[in-house]
Amino acid sequence: MLTERAFQDAVEHYLDMVYRIALNWFRNPSDAEDASQNAMLRLWQTDTEFQGEDHLRHWLVRVTLNECKRISSHPWRSRTVPLENCQEPAFTDPVRAELFQEVMSLPAKYRVPLYLYYYEGYSVDEVGELLKLKASTVQTRLARARAKLKTQLEEG
Repeated sequence: MLTERAFQDAVEHYLDMVYRIALNWFRNPSDAEDASQNAMLRLWQTDTEFQGEDHLRHWLVRVTLNECKRISSHPWRSRTVPLENCQEPAFTDPVRAELFQEVMSLPAKYRVPLYLYYYEGYSVDEVGELLKLKASTVQTRLARARAKLKTQLEEG
């Protein structure tokens, strides 16, 4: 179990990443906040002995994705309307902002691996492990996502 100080340090260091992953999943700030809070609550309650920062970061990403899946599977989710005015990262370069918008318009099966790979810096193997997919499946989804992005950018 983490000490209170270790937990506070982890929250200060990783809460933004956890929130961005959840926001990427839901595209809704309220649901992203719920998933982030639940992930941090799980961190507080866990008895896991972390082997280092990488282990903690990996554990938090995995818990966040599981929490997003859990929240998404609730029956009340089918009766809600997604909000279109969610907060997005600020980019100083308009080309990067446009690219991010195009990434966010992809279907979740392509968007989430692409986000984890390019924006969070995970390797193909790590993305596969986080999403419980084979590395070859992740590579295929990344290739298809890049192809879709290329088509969208050429049309726009």
